[in-house]
Amino acid sequence: MKLSFVFLLIALPSIVWGQKTDLQTQEFAVTGLVKKEMKFTLAQIDSLEAQTLPDVAILNHAGESRGMAKQLKGVLVKNLLQGLALQEDSPKRFSEFYLVFVAADGYKVVYSWNEIFNSPIGDNLYFITAKEGKTLAQMDERILVLTPIDFKTGRRHIKALSKIVVSRAE
Repeated sequence: MKLSFVFLLIALPSIVWGQKTDLQTQEFAVTGLVKKEMKFTLAQIDSLEAQTLPDVAILNHAGESRGMAKQLKGVLVKNLLQGLALQEDSPKRFSEFYLVFVAADGYKVVYSWNEIFNSPIGDNLYFITAKEGKTLAQMDERILVLTPIDFKTGRRHIKALSKIVVSRAE
C-alpha cells in the first residue's frame, strides 16, 4: 500500500501538468525536406519587430483553464521562416508539406504549410519574445510558440522548441 502511494506521489505531477516547463532552449533548427537547413538563435528571433499581443487564456483539450499568458509580445513564425526553401520547385505541390514543431521534451505539434503561409493561422502563429515583463532570454518557457486564436490554446502551446521538421504527405 505504501509503495502504491509513493508511486502516485511521483507519477501524478507529470500526468497532471503535461509538457515539462523546466526545459529551456537557446536555439532551434529547421530540418527535413528543405533545400538548406536553418538554425535560429534567441538573438535572431529577438531581432525581428515584435507585436504586442492580448493576454491569452491557456485551455487544455477539455477547455479547462491552465493559466493565463499575460503581457505578451511575439514575432510571426512566417516572418522568421520567410527564407524557407522546400525541396520542391513547383508551388502547386507546397500544399503537400507540413511542419512538425518539436519541443525539447518530445512534445510535437503539426502545422501544414498552408496553415502557416496561406491562411489566417499564419497571421496568428507566434514565437513569443516577451511574457509577463520578461524578455525572451529571461523567459522560463523559451523558446515558446503560441497560436492565440486556437479554441483550446494549450493543444499547440509549445514550450522549449528545439526543432522544426519539414515533411511531405504521401
